[in-house]
Amino acid sequence: MDAINDFFSLVSGWLWDWPMIILLLGTHLFLTFRLCVPQRKLLTAIRLSVKKDASAKGDVSQFGALATALAATIGTGNIVGVATAVALGGPGAVLWCWFTGIFGMATKYAEGLLAVKYRVKGSDGRMYGGPMYALERGLNMKWLAILFAVFTALASFGIGCTVQANSIALLAYETFGVPTWIVGIFVCVLTAVVILGGVKSIARVCTVLVPFMAFFYVVGCIVILCMNAAYVWPAVQLIVSSAFNPSAAGGGFVGASVMMAARYGIARGLFSNESGMGSAPIVAAAAQTRNPVRQALVSSTGTFWDTVVICALTGLVLVSSILAYPDISFADGAALTKVAFSKIPYVGAPLLTFGILTFAFSTILGWSYYGESAVNYIEGRRVNRFYRILFIVALFFGCIINLDIIWNIADCMNALMTIPNLVALLLLSGVAARETRKYLWADKLDEEMEE
Repeated sequence: MDAINDFFSLVSGWLWDWPMIILLLGTHLFLTFRLCVPQRKLLTAIRLSVKKDASAKGDVSQFGALATALAATIGTGNIVGVATAVALGGPGAVLWCWFTGIFGMATKYAEGLLAVKYRVKGSDGRMYGGPMYALERGLNMKWLAILFAVFTALASFGIGCTVQANSIALLAYETFGVPTWIVGIFVCVLTAVVILGGVKSIARVCTVLVPFMAFFYVVGCIVILCMNAAYVWPAVQLIVSSAFNPSAAGGGFVGASVMMAARYGIARGLFSNESGMGSAPIVAAAAQTRNPVRQALVSSTGTFWDTVVICALTGLVLVSSILAYPDISFADGAALTKVAFSKIPYVGAPLLTFGILTFAFSTILGWSYYGESAVNYIEGRRVNRFYRILFIVALFFGCIINLDIIWNIADCMNALMTIPNLVALLLLSGVAARETRKYLWADKLDEEMEE
């Protein structure tokens, strides 16, 4: 097992090294300019995301699709992942993470657009879509579509299932002393109640859970920033200056370099919002929307909330806390986060615990739908129930076993599903540009999509 773990660790490190980072960030930049900077329409996108369009074709509301996508992306990466980036890359990593979110909105926009453009209506009357359908129907690459679906299904058992369950179980044990097997049963039952009802049930729960958990986490961050008020502006200055001149950080951060700040900031940003990975468009395809561009705009707000807002707030909290409390050690990302939140009297630690627990559970719900959709594409609806049962069983084992090897395998699967999705995005960028001109820049967002 050690040899297998070492192998996947090596492959994961290679897959997520500079070539992948450059490919993803390059795609973000290319699509930003190819689509004439759709980020400009952020306020319109936010307005559409909360606007019901029940008469349009689809299975869930636009907000329901967005909430489900956010459920899968807003996770421990927004909390511990940002702290790890700061610990390894210095304060400047926060700015690079933020840049990734800004430009990543264009990629998430294009993913949502293609998902709706090439979605199909199944025999059960539901809408199905995502990169596999774009690859098959838009590029006639059925073989690559199947590969994407296989990698997505495998990834759902890793980063979206056992890893999240393990995080919940360990946190519950360390904080409350609850045995992991009891946590496992509880998580399995709670998840089963939601996912056995399909995408509509998942969307209903996520529509309530995601705003609730995000609100409390953001409030916690704001409270800490108020406590660190005298250090907030110096923290902003430090983040900006050290992104390009690491020596400006001083202290223990001097060991960082511009390349390290960029690498860890960009990598954590990419991993947090999943722009370019191809997961979010799977649920975007189920949205009730009149045309591809409306849902594309709504999808792009997911990256805005996930990285531009939540990750940036987390980074500002961490850096201002380091300045306010020089005794804080920033060598360990997870420990840094705990110390920062513990500065809130009485409720700080419970708030962080609540945030991690709900973020991890919401990720489980979102990824269960991604995995089921991928399996459905490969084998049809007849295996859906089997997949759900297998997913629930995997949750229990995720709570009670060591997951080092699962982490590494999951990282590999995430990278491998990203590559086919980027192929679809780049080769179909002309289609995305044409649809954008037709509906967005011609001010025809209310028009129905042509069949």
